Amino acid sequence: MKIKTRFLILALSLSGKIGWGQLAASPDSIPAALTTSDSPAANRKKRVANLNRIQYGIASYYAKKFHGRRTANGEIYDSTKLTAAHNGLPFGTWVKVTNQRNGRSVIVRINDRLHHANQRVIDLSETAAKELGFYSRGLTKVKVEVLGKKRPENP
Repeated sequence: MKIKTRFLILALSLSGKIGWGQLAASPDSIPAALTTSDSPAANRKKRVANLNRIQYGIASYYAKKFHGRRTANGEIYDSTKLTAAHNGLPFGTWVKVTNQRNGRSVIVRINDRLHHANQRVIDLSETAAKELGFYSRGLTKVKVEVLGKKRPENP
């Protein structure tokens, strides 16, 4: 029996929720309410990586504090380059991001990952956000088109 489970049993017994007579010696007889799999974290669904060739969603951009820090693929983040973070596409993938509010597009390379709890489709560099025209707004609706691993000839 795990220590966490033992403390939970002790706390519940002291609070009067369960009695010592309800507990048996084997871990199989522990009430379902006391198992760690019933915790909210265990029931939370993992985010599934979106690998579609065309994706729609919300885009944001990196905060200034990330300039000079390492990205998930080991590069140093440079806010002046056209790069982005995505949770499913492989590093080095080129994508075309189109701002659906004004029709502007930019081609960026994936070199980082979003936080696993982040529901946005892509996180762009500061320069990319300015080219798309949403830097002052912070967020925008975008269309992301996967172009492949080769750098596009006519960006």
